[in-house]
Amino acid sequence: MNKPEFSVFSKKQLIALSWWHDNSPFCSMDGIICDGAVRSGKTTCMSLSFIAWTFYNFNDTSFAICGKTISSLRRNIITDLIPRLRELGFDCEEKFSQNLVKISFGTKINRFYLFGGRDESSASLIQGMTLGGILLDEVALMPRSFVEQALARCSLHGSKFWFNCNPESPMHWFFKEWIEKHKEKNCLYLHFLMTDNPSLSEKTVRRYETLYSGTFYERFVLGRWVAVDGLVYPDAAEGKYTAEPPCKSFSEYYVSCDYGTVNPTSMGLWGLADEVWYRIDEYYFDSRKQGAHKTDEEYYAELLKLTDGIDVTAVIIDPSAASFIECICRHGKYRVIPAKNDVTDGIRKVQSAFRDGKIRISPCCKSAIREFSLYRWDENAKKDTPKKENDHAMDDIRYFVLNVLDRQDDLFFAFASSR
Repeated sequence: MNKPEFSVFSKKQLIALSWWHDNSPFCSMDGIICDGAVRSGKTTCMSLSFIAWTFYNFNDTSFAICGKTISSLRRNIITDLIPRLRELGFDCEEKFSQNLVKISFGTKINRFYLFGGRDESSASLIQGMTLGGILLDEVALMPRSFVEQALARCSLHGSKFWFNCNPESPMHWFFKEWIEKHKEKNCLYLHFLMTDNPSLSEKTVRRYETLYSGTFYERFVLGRWVAVDGLVYPDAAEGKYTAEPPCKSFSEYYVSCDYGTVNPTSMGLWGLADEVWYRIDEYYFDSRKQGAHKTDEEYYAELLKLTDGIDVTAVIIDPSAASFIECICRHGKYRVIPAKNDVTDGIRKVQSAFRDGKIRISPCCKSAIREFSLYRWDENAKKDTPKKENDHAMDDIRYFVLNVLDRQDDLFFAFASSR
C-alpha cells in the first residue's frame, strides 16, 4: 500500500488546519464551520486539524467524530485519516466492536468515539457522554436533535465544535441556525471551492463538473446553498436516458416494486447487459383510474406475468408493504429485499446512475416515462422534498438504484479497502 502524500495547502486550508492555535487570530472562536464544493479538501484538513487540536490541548479525554452513518464516516474520514496520522508519528488502535479509535502521541492518549446521526433516534446514542470536542462530518445530513444533543455533550473547559458539510437548501436548519448566525455563535466560517484544493488537476475538476447538473451542480461544484425547483429528472423527461436494450438476453434480473392499495402499484423489471441495467418492462396499476382494487394475490399474479420465464435474483420492495412482502414470501418463489428508502440521497444516486450510463429506460416503460415529465420538487418544503404525486415508478427506480447499484459500489469499496 502506498503511503499517503501531502500536497501544498491553500491559504484557506491552512486556516482550517491552524485556526485553534494560540498564535492564530481565530483561536478565541468556539468552533469552525467549513462548507462548499465537493473535493475542495475541507474534510481532510478538518479531520487532521481536529486530531492535532485535541493533542495540543487535552490528554486522556474522550471526543466524538460523527457522520451520517458509521459506514459513511469510516469511508469519508477514518479510512484515510488513520494512515495519515501514522505517517505523522501517531499510534492508532481501532476497536471496531466499540466504534472507538484510540490515538496516542508521545505520552498522550485520547479516545475518539464514532457515531452515526442518521435519524431522530440517533440522539439517544450519544446521551450521557462528556466530551472535549466534536467533529460533525456531513452535518447537513443529520437531524437537528442529534446535532444539538451531541453539542450538549461538549462540557469540558476549552471544548470546541467542528462542522463540515456540502450545501443543501437555504431553508435548511443548519444554514439558518449556524451559517447565517456564525458570528453570533462565535464560529469561524470558511466557504470552500474546488480552487481551494491545489491537489486537484484541471482534468479532475472538469470531471467533477460533468457529474452534476441543475441544482446539484450549483451546490456541489459551485458550493451554493440553493433551493431545488422544477422537474426532479429534467434530462430523463426529455428522453435522454431512454434507450432500446441492445439484446434480449440479460445476465441478471431484478424487480423493483412500489406497492399501493389506494395509490398506484409500480413494478419495474431490470436486466443487465454490457454493464448497463435496463428497465426492460413494467407493470403499473392505478386503482383510482381503474375504479377497482386488487388483492395481494392478484398483484402476485401480475408479478408472475412480468417475470414469466425469467430467473429473478430478487424483488426489491418498500418495507412498508408488509402484506405484499408476506404474500411473496409465502409462495417461496422469489427472494425479497426490503428497500432502503432515503428519498433525497436516492434521487442523487439515480441522477448519477443516469449520467454515468449505469441505467437506462426502455421505451416500452410508458408509465415511468410519463412520470419523469411530471415528477417535481416541492418548492414550499423546508428541505429537499419531491411532491408526493406522480412518483410511483420514480420510487421503484430509486429502490433499484439504492439497493442494487449502491450495494455493488459498497461491496467494491470493502474489497478494495481490505487489500
